[in-house]
Formats: sequence, structure tokens, C-alpha cells
Amino acid sequence: MAEQGQDYIDELKHVMGISKPKFVFCSPQAYSVHENHLKLFLEVKNVILFGERKQNDVLLYNDLTTTKSVTLEEFKAVDVKGETDTLFILYSSGTSGFPKGVMQTHLNVLAACNLPSTVEPDTSMLVVTPWYHTMGLIGTLRCFSKGTSLVFMQKFDVESYLNTIELYKISQLTVVPPLLVALCKHQSHHDVSSVKLIYSGAAPLHSDTIKAVRERFPKVKAVLQGYGLTESTLGVTRDTYEMAHLAKPGGVGYIVKNTVIKIVDIKTGKVLGPNQTGEICVKGVLIMKGYIGEEHNSGDYFDEEGFFKTGDIGYYDDDKYFFIVDRLKELIKYKAYQVAPMEIEAVLLKHNGVRDAGVVGMPDAVAGEMPLAFVVPQPGANLTDTELQEFVAERLSNPKRLRGGVKFVKEIPKTSSGKILRKNLREMAKTVTSKL
Repeated sequence: MAEQGQDYIDELKHVMGISKPKFVFCSPQAYSVHENHLKLFLEVKNVILFGERKQNDVLLYNDLTTTKSVTLEEFKAVDVKGETDTLFILYSSGTSGFPKGVMQTHLNVLAACNLPSTVEPDTSMLVVTPWYHTMGLIGTLRCFSKGTSLVFMQKFDVESYLNTIELYKISQLTVVPPLLVALCKHQSHHDVSSVKLIYSGAAPLHSDTIKAVRERFPKVKAVLQGYGLTESTLGVTRDTYEMAHLAKPGGVGYIVKNTVIKIVDIKTGKVLGPNQTGEICVKGVLIMKGYIGEEHNSGDYFDEEGFFKTGDIGYYDDDKYFFIVDRLKELIKYKAYQVAPMEIEAVLLKHNGVRDAGVVGMPDAVAGEMPLAFVVPQPGANLTDTELQEFVAERLSNPKRLRGGVKFVKEIPKTSSGKILRKNLREMAKTVTSKL
């Protein structure tokens, strides 16, 4: 725990050091956790606390808003240049290193809020994605701009989540795939008949999961998906409510307006056509201003045409409908083959005894890397590594077999948005034995 605590402080120092905030707004709960950490940052002039109870030297938000009433005539809005002025600095997930500070402009956010609706009219939506994540923050702002009723949960717990659906008669769920998998595999008798629409993002949702979702939520009309990044403010491809009948299992929708996407060959950079897999590159009004503290035109992030290089691998079909394969940096290099961990994970999740799974490459002197699976068994399941290795071998081609083995663990480390922390799995691979 001591090492984890230090890692946490190091990351907090990193992200605060990027933006150097002068004012920090906190909920009472957040302040109780971060009080001592905030004292480490000399740039912070004031901590402003929501709620009624004042603590130590912090300011109360309520005091600031009631000390002096400001008339409309006295209020002067600050001039902004919407195309270039930064509105938010959000942090990339940091799945392969420390997070980067993503600068989203006023125009980025306005454009995202102006995209066609992904919600059914007069819907009530349940959201659990945190507001420091672009899916949670921008998605919530979109709800406000459309006048949608929204119920927000601070953290996900299966029973609490299902109770909330039942209590508030929630009609739409906005989720990440691991949450849906957990809901589908949890046995309960909650009334979820109010759920008519499910929108999933942050990671691909496979066709078998969609099938299980329809069984778990029998009244659902559509399971929609989208694809985006913090760097693209929100989704750059998506299904919409009006076009739900065109959604394809395992896909992430059609390109949104005012956006251009090209798929390029991983090695040569050559632009590819339909049904050819390569790196997804995006250009348009939704793309970030850049990373704070780094050159915008860095060849590491943008190509010579100004396209942002996402690092995601995917393709579009003949209908220009998009599909995501995996992250470029997460592909396993087995001999001359590139193996996508997500494909193996999708197969493992089909096994009735598997609750969750994560796959990484295990270094090998001969093969380069071999797929290694971390598996969380279902309660009461009596799984063996051989059983799962054979299960995968029967369903996938030779290079995708679990030659690196199977390790049974209690949980798969993930970001708040549901992305698997593969760097953590690689560290675990060095030390964790195959046990629960």
C-alpha cells in the first residue's frame, strides 16, 4: 500500500505540475482525502469547498456567492477566442505512462454539445463516469444542453446501480463495456424493464456482450456505441438514436459531422481503403488544441497534414461504418504476427466461468512475445489454466493461443473509464502467481 500511495502522489504532482492551478474546487469528500496533498502545491492560492461545513483555512463556495450580490449590469464576461482559448485541461488516461494534459478549447466543447443526439426524447439517464473524464464531463454538458434528466452515481457498485435503475425508472444507461459485462453476469431480480436504450463508449463492445445485454435488459430498443478520445473532446464516430437501426454489432458507428478520418498503414503511413486495418488518424473541429507544455506540431502526435494520430487500430467497412481492433502500443508481437489483446479477451469473456479478463504479451526470447491472460473467475467457478488455453485455441488462430499461460486474480486493474491498465498487468506478470 505504501508503494501505491507514493505512485498516487507522484501522479498527482505530475498532473498538478502540468496545469499549475491557482484555485482548487473540492467536495467535502475529496478535500478529506486530498487535504495534505494540496499543501504540497505552492501555486495553489485557495481551496474552495462546496457544502456547508468550513474546514481549516479553506473558503466556502456558498460564502463567495452570497457575500455580495452582483447585478446583471455589473457582471462583465471575460472575452475569449473560442477557437484557440483553452476551456478545460483534461488528462489522458495514462495507460502507458504518466497522463498528458489535453487542452480542449471553447469551440471543441461547443461543437461536441452540438452533435446529433444519442438519447431518446424525454429520457432519464444514469451516468457513473467521473467528471474528470471527457466521457463524463462533456457527456454531462451535452445532457444539460439538451435538457435531459440525469441521475449521477459517484462510483459503480452492481447492487446500487440496479437499485437506482429500479428506483428512478431509468430509461437510458451510459456506460463502459466492463460495467455492462458485470451487470450481465450478476444474478438478481431487479426490475430493469424501464431501460430502453444503452449507450456504450471508452472501449469496444463486442457482439457477444451485446447479445447478453439484450437478454439482461429485455425491453431495450437499441445498444449504441461510439469512439472517441480525450484528445477528440468526445466521440468522432457514433451511433445515434435516429440511426439506431443501422448500428452493427461490434462496431462504433459512423463518422460525425465536421470531422475527417483516415486509416493509414502502421509501417508505411499509406492511406488505406475499406476493410483494411491500420492506425486511425483524425482531423476536425473536435480535435484538441494540443498537449499543454508540448509543441502542437510534434510529429509524435500530428502528421504532416494535421491529422491527430490516435494510436488506435481499426477499419471501416463498405458502408463507412467503423470498427476498433486495439491500441497500437498494446498489440502483442508474436513472431511475425500482430495479435490484438482485445480479441482474446472477447473470447475469454464468452466462457461461463470467466467474470473478467485482461491479456498482455509475455516476453519470450524466441517468439518475441506470447499472449498471457489474467482471469477473474465467476464466484464458485472451478477453472484451470489448461481449460481456458484450450477454449481459446478452439476459437482463434494459432498465433493467438495463450502460450504465455493463464493467471487467476481477484480483479483486473482498470482506469476509471474502464480501460485495462496493461502496464499494471505487465508488472503483475513478473510477480503474481496463478492464485486467487
